[in-house]
Parts: sequence; structure tokens; C-alpha cells
Amino acid sequence: MTNILISGGSVAGATLAYWLRTYGLNPTVVERAPSLREGGYKIDIRGAALDVIDRMELKDEVRRHSTDMQIARFVDAKGKQVGTMSAQLFGGREGDDVEIMRGDLAQLLYAATKDDVEYIFDESITALRETPEGVQVTFESGHQRMFDLVVGADGLHSNVRALTFGEESQFLHHLGHYISIFTVPNHLHLDRTEMMHPAAGRSVGMYSTRQSTDAKALFLFSSPPLTYDRRDVAQQKKLLAEIFADQGWDVPRLLDAMGNAPDFYLDSISQVRMDQWSSGRVALVGDAAYGPSPASGQGTSLALVGAYVLAGSLATAGSDHAAAFAAYEREMRHFVEENQKLAASNLKGMVLKSAAQIRFQMLMLRLMPHLPGKNRMIERVTEPIRKAATAIKIKDYRAPIA
Repeated sequence: MTNILISGGSVAGATLAYWLRTYGLNPTVVERAPSLREGGYKIDIRGAALDVIDRMELKDEVRRHSTDMQIARFVDAKGKQVGTMSAQLFGGREGDDVEIMRGDLAQLLYAATKDDVEYIFDESITALRETPEGVQVTFESGHQRMFDLVVGADGLHSNVRALTFGEESQFLHHLGHYISIFTVPNHLHLDRTEMMHPAAGRSVGMYSTRQSTDAKALFLFSSPPLTYDRRDVAQQKKLLAEIFADQGWDVPRLLDAMGNAPDFYLDSISQVRMDQWSSGRVALVGDAAYGPSPASGQGTSLALVGAYVLAGSLATAGSDHAAAFAAYEREMRHFVEENQKLAASNLKGMVLKSAAQIRFQMLMLRLMPHLPGKNRMIERVTEPIRKAATAIKIKDYRAPIA
């Protein structure tokens, strides 16, 4: 039985573990966090990724946990409503597309794997050494174990990628923006509603999903690469407060609540671009290999599909891991490229450059319900996302290895 270590226990890691176990392989998941990460932000599952969820028999559970968002409201600096949009159109969703909180999806995937997959929490990899027998892994605790293969499913700032391929600066491409998300009290009493306050070069939002007693604050801003300590949360909070210090609406109140946020997150909106996703007995999947950035709206879908394809490729290739990794890349490369293309165009609508652009966007929102051909206009918004989300045909890898 092939023993495979997966670094990262979130969407890509847990999905990969599920399918590897299905095909008779033996996955172990190591996760840096002391327990499963809860919370997070809204994510979308579309197209081919829905097919993967369906094959895992999780589609009904995913839909039961959908955010059920209803409307997006745009307000000016004084809180006056200047435009509205359906939540489906705001998120670029149509048909069977579903939106779910990242933490809820992670919980569902963990529940589907925890009984027959070994999870090691509060641990991380510090060294990888390939031998004729496999990969000798050294953990932060000092323990060492041998595995046949290692897969990095550990996100944008992948530890496995750094150990295997080198500094992340070679692979991270900054898209000129930053994002911050954290939990705040629902002082606006929002119910399945997203509030957005756009300003030139900056955008602030707040939303609360179905069955949620709190809310999420969302900050987006354009900026060249910033220098800060990625592990110093206090420094990052100060940075965000300075950047948005003069913004109106409820921004001061959200920034005050930031101090008590248990899940503060700030990072650049960047893509991972690599010529290859494997080296020897080590491979990457999900954001670690081809993170398309939050601006694409497709990071979760790429993680789900990529994990499925990687597991299937390993199952059908038997002991030839090199052939499996090559097949995985061939199958996924076009799909990845099509979804990464979405980010640049999406960012143009997420963070507007000038007050004039904001006024025009709000005018179009008010006029859209009354314009002839409005349905075609809506289709033009969702069409690129639909094409990218379905730019791969999901194969059937059901025949497990001997």
C-alpha cells in the first residue's frame, strides 16, 4: 500500500485524502494548526467542482450549509444606499452554483475522512530528504517518518513548496491588491445581506450569512507590494487601520472591532504560477501549486478538482508516481490557466480606481432592471466564470489499484 503524506488539512488536503483512501492508498494528513480551522470566508463551488462534490456524496450536505445570501447593497460614505444587486449576480453564480463558508466545507470534508485517515494536528514539516525507498520527513517536533510520496496542500505560502522548489518570491505574482477579512459583531443586524462601500482604490464590505449570529468584515485595497511581518498580526492590524483611517460609512466601527477579531486575516491578492507542480516524489495541489487568488472566485473549485485528478492519476498509474504526476499536470494545466485569467478582470470591478468609475457603476446598477436586454447583460457577466469553471471534463477513475 502506498503511503502518502499530505501537508495541509483544509479543502485540497482533505479532498485528496478522501480520494486516495477510496482508491486503496494510505494517506496521512499533517496540519500546522492545533485543530481543524473553522470560520473563514464565503467561497463558491461551481462547474466541475460540483461534480467532484457529487461523487463524494456531499452535494446535499453542502447545499444544506449554503450561505443563502439574498442581496448586495451599496452605500456611500454617509450610509445612503446608492445601488443594489442580487447576491447571485454579485457572486457571479448561476444554476447549481453554491456558496458556502470555507469553515463549513472544511468540516464536511474532515467528517468524511477522519474515521479512516490519520490526521496529525499541531505539527509541520521542517525537512524533506528523498531516498531510494521514499521521502524521509522531519517534523517540527523532531520526529521522522518515511513516506512513499509527499503532497503539499498547504496554501498560498506553502511550506512544502519552499522546501522543494525554493523561495516563494519565484512563484507568487502580486496582482496589485490586498485583502483582509475578519469576524465582527453584527451591529447592522444583517440577514443574508452584503453591504459594500466602494471608494477610489479601496472597498469595504460587511456581510452575515444564514444562521450566523455575527458578521464578516471585508477590506480590499490597491497597493504595490507591502513589507510587513506575515506572522505579526498586531502590525498588520495597525497597517490596515492606517490605510482606511479616513474612510466613511461604518469603517471606523469595523476597525475598532478588528482589535477583538479572533480570526484576522490579511494578505496580498496574488497568484501562484509554476512551470511544474512536482519534483521527484513531491507534488503540490490547490493554492500551493496554482492559487488563482481570491479575486478569481475559483480557488476552492481548483482545489477540489485538482485533488480529485491527482488522486485518480496516482491510482491509475500504480507504482509509477512520475507518470501519475505528469498525467495530473496534463489534465489540470488548461483548467488552471482559464480560471487564473478571471482574477484580473474581476479585480477591475471589485476595486474601482476613481470616484467617476464608482458613480458610473452605481448608475448602471440602478438602470439595469429597466434596460432592454438586461438578461443578456447578466449573461455576459457570468459567462466567463461558467466557461472557466467547466473547462475540464471530469474523468472516471473508479478502478482502484491492486
